[in-house]
Amino acid sequence: MIDNRYIAVEGPIGVGKTSLSEKLSGCFNAELILEKSNDNPFLKNFYRDKDRYGFQTQTFFLLNRYSQLLELAQRSLFHNGTVCDYIFQKDMLFASLNLNKDELSLYENFYKLLKPKIPAPDLVIFLQAGTDVLMNRILKRSRDFEKNITFEYLEEVNRAYNNFFFHYLESPLLVINTADIDFVEDKKAFDDLLQKIYHHRAGIQYYVPAGAK
Repeated sequence: MIDNRYIAVEGPIGVGKTSLSEKLSGCFNAELILEKSNDNPFLKNFYRDKDRYGFQTQTFFLLNRYSQLLELAQRSLFHNGTVCDYIFQKDMLFASLNLNKDELSLYENFYKLLKPKIPAPDLVIFLQAGTDVLMNRILKRSRDFEKNITFEYLEEVNRAYNNFFFHYLESPLLVINTADIDFVEDKKAFDDLLQKIYHHRAGIQYYVPAGAK
């Protein structure tokens, strides 16, 4: 495994986090931690009625992410290297979008109690794409619980991600526009990305993949 022993891949819905995480974990022989969105029993209803199901949906995600990452931290902190397709802070990003004032206040109390126990990644890879690209990818993968995602909601999520990572300082950050790149299918682009990961140690880098238009 490289010096970046704990790599997190982030980005909005449909950007390709899980696919890249799976490929990186295989390349580095690292443990793979995936968010289990389809295990959330409230998510499908949330996309139909955000106001009614927002708090249940966010609380489920918060506790599930906390459980996954805490268990990992307690097992000889990423001994063999780890690739994860989310960061813990994404919880607050979505909560700020999806909860009303009173719900958010209660949620923040839970979040503040849990967050200090979760270690920061050695490297965060933030994947970007336009909302139209994200929507096309969501439609193409045709997951049942995502069929009620609207373009307007996806646009909100995309803006929130860009704003969040514009101010992100907790870990070294690699920002990649993936609109014209498929790292799973394009070996040259993936090999080029690996070199960036090997050499990125601090601060923010904006990276244009090999083969991007």
